Amino acid sequence: MSTLPFDTLLIANRGEIALRIIRTAKRMGLRTVLVAHEADRGAPANAAADMVVPIEGRTGVAAYLDVGQIIEAALRTGAGAIHPGYGFLSENAGFARAVSGAGIAFVGPTAEAIDLMGDKVRARAFVAARGFPVAPSAIEDDDPQTFVERARALGGPLLVKPSAGGGGKGMRIVRDMALLDQEIAQARSEGERYFGDGRLYVERFVEQPRHIEVQVMGDAHGTVVHLGERECSVQRRFQKIVEETPSPALDAAERERICETAAGIARAAGYRNAGTVEFIYGRGDFYFLEMNTRLQVEHPVTEAVTGIDLVETQLRVAAGERLAFGQGDIRSRGHAIELRIYAESAARGFTPTTGPVLALRLPGGEGIRVDAGIAEGQRVTTAFDPMLAKLIVHAPDRTAAIARARAALADFALLGCETNIAFLDRLVADPAFARGEVHTGWLDANPALAADPDIAPDLRLKLAAIAALATRAVRDEADAVPALHAAMGGWRN
Repeated sequence: MSTLPFDTLLIANRGEIALRIIRTAKRMGLRTVLVAHEADRGAPANAAADMVVPIEGRTGVAAYLDVGQIIEAALRTGAGAIHPGYGFLSENAGFARAVSGAGIAFVGPTAEAIDLMGDKVRARAFVAARGFPVAPSAIEDDDPQTFVERARALGGPLLVKPSAGGGGKGMRIVRDMALLDQEIAQARSEGERYFGDGRLYVERFVEQPRHIEVQVMGDAHGTVVHLGERECSVQRRFQKIVEETPSPALDAAERERICETAAGIARAAGYRNAGTVEFIYGRGDFYFLEMNTRLQVEHPVTEAVTGIDLVETQLRVAAGERLAFGQGDIRSRGHAIELRIYAESAARGFTPTTGPVLALRLPGGEGIRVDAGIAEGQRVTTAFDPMLAKLIVHAPDRTAAIARARAALADFALLGCETNIAFLDRLVADPAFARGEVHTGWLDANPALAADPDIAPDLRLKLAAIAALATRAVRDEADAVPALHAAMGGWRN
């Protein structure tokens, strides 16, 4: 039985994050309701939820973005709270207002905080005005007529970003100032296409930067704490692949400085619930990048080293409770690494792949956690993001965590759809990764990591034969007896 003021939680999401939220909610005694599109039929989250409410849309993504359907489902099922997970409506201030307006608790920050910190331009101005470090920049909203001129005056290299962006979409690195105009035009076009907002800003690009983010949590009573940092520098196309904590780049003094800065930014914003303050770091300096006003994909590594269930904390804060811990109560133990399992071909430019999940075997054991949103019998399509699962390992130190990650990857089997599992093994086995010598452009600078290893011609033929004989249609054809011979029955000469 739940001790919270609501007894039913609706999860407005899908895949592994929906299942992860359901597990914590049920442990807390909450009844769980999941909205689900037809494209997610057979998903593990559907089977785990106490109730599934079908939602419809022109596409699966459109269905999960339909505020009216989701709130109607919550009201119809008696849900007292809605957890948006990440992606979809999780950083939509209009959705947060609509949820609160319907008398339902929104498991996240206030709509005002999303408005402020979710807009990259407003957030940067807010942070800079309060004395926190931001990279030299030019913001289009300040004076659209002089935007390009002000951007050029910063000097290269530059990073062009949509104001409403996320997930790396629309971002452009400009090293040749002669190309600035066309790169700005391209970024504006992509911003309008992905976010319906073509406003831009430009900032000085730090060469070979590291991406450091800090997990913060606040309650409605004014308490804000940080739960340490995560390093997310291993990326492709500005999207994260590997996250770890603690960062191998920071010493104790730098760690305290960047984490306290993040907590200070959150306090200044009157922030509550879970959020992540992100920074660009290089050569001892760091600059505010953005704030994600939601739970992050990589939150499990923080849970692993602190022992704090962030979803449970989110739910308790949304219910009006005070944080059960102060800054001095939070301890980080050991090292944790998260590897994102994608349906994609690293060798073909990280192109998304599709196919049936014919067999799925997940690794397990001490210090190994897998958050997966797929099951055998499902089909991987292009309807949603290609992330299939997250492998999280925890060990006493970074060297042991890398060894545990490699062992878990070797035990991770997913047949029927090409994944990046072999690529991830090559990545964590690389000496530069082992030394912690990575940056956001590291993968681009080392394309050999993404390339498939060479296979000898005779082995390639053997593997092709095995694959063919493992296919039912080929086996049936090989085992078939011609009609003329079948008519002879058991006769032998």
